[in-house]
Amino acid sequence: MDRNDLTRLKIERAAGGTLRPRRRWPLVAASIVVVLVIGAFAVGRFTGAIQVETATVANAWPSQSYTLLNATGYVVPERKAALSSKATGRLEWLGVLEGSRVKGGEIVARLESRDVQAALDQAAAQVNVARANLEQGQAELRDAEANYRRSTDLLAKKFISGAQHDADTARLGKARAAIASQKAAVVSAEANRQAAEVAVEQTVIRAPFDAIVLTKNADVGDNITPFSSAVGAKGAVVTVADMDTLEVEADVAESSIAKIAVGQPCEIQLDALPDLRLGAAVSRIVPTVDRSKATVLVKVRFVEKDARVLPDMSAKVAFLERAPAADEKKAVTAVQPGAIVERDGKKTVFVLKDDKAHAITVGTGRRIGDLVEVQGVKAGERVVLNPNDKVKDGVAATAAKK
Repeated sequence: MDRNDLTRLKIERAAGGTLRPRRRWPLVAASIVVVLVIGAFAVGRFTGAIQVETATVANAWPSQSYTLLNATGYVVPERKAALSSKATGRLEWLGVLEGSRVKGGEIVARLESRDVQAALDQAAAQVNVARANLEQGQAELRDAEANYRRSTDLLAKKFISGAQHDADTARLGKARAAIASQKAAVVSAEANRQAAEVAVEQTVIRAPFDAIVLTKNADVGDNITPFSSAVGAKGAVVTVADMDTLEVEADVAESSIAKIAVGQPCEIQLDALPDLRLGAAVSRIVPTVDRSKATVLVKVRFVEKDARVLPDMSAKVAFLERAPAADEKKAVTAVQPGAIVERDGKKTVFVLKDDKAHAITVGTGRRIGDLVEVQGVKAGERVVLNPNDKVKDGVAATAAKK
């Protein structure tokens, strides 16, 4: 091999002995920018999409047009009770679970009661003893009365002495006094038995009214105390509520309380059931102000009820100027007035779908707040807002970014 050819194979080095980099990345970056610009131009050139402002078709309630005030709150039962026993003991039987329906007076749970039951049996036996003593005393009284009558006849005939008659008279008095004592003993024994019955009854937990069990706070084997003072002991066994007394407690700003009156018609919307509005009325206004929040507590009762409503649900209350009419109790579709235009003598909206504007002829109805009732479109659809002459049926369109 020629020596001169070998010199061509040497690596060129920059000053300082480092390799000379090949600066190709600026050319690559410039090429990418050019491609993107050309692509964007091509998309705009061939698609011809126009940018439009859009609005969403909404579900509106007719009562919104005469709502005076809105407030938020929670569903609470007016009648609610935490059930416990008056006695202290171990829970022996529990007959309900969460969601169980109970009647007023129905037994919900029992505590161990063998000790108080034994005391009741003993008190009942004492009543029997007292009554037996009374019967014995009554027999003694009858005998003493008969003996006194005989003694009186014999004394009149001088057959017995006056001392004997006096003894028979004293015996009669003692028998009568014994009867009074024995009757009192019967009354006392019966009172003791009633106290023992109460003690036994205090180991039984009953529902105070027709209700539904909300929570179960204890299990069989737990120690129950009336005031839950012992370590590890439970107070309430279950918590129940009368679901027929559900109401909404709403906080109203004190500056707006003048707009509310007892009996005023309302509508309640639950966050858990957004498509449901229930008729209601103001039940009472708590006569005090929460100074930390500057609000007044207003209690609103349900006029229309639904089995799906549960305690502690969050709710919105609309205080109305008047009660809704029969045809105003259902939601209607509504859009902003700017979405409705006249095209060929017809009221039209342009629904934006698949990056195209589709002309839909609609019927219009009443005004609901800032919206207008429409028929022919569905809630949730996007419509073009304030469409100009360029917006036509089938034209390519995209929503403008805000």
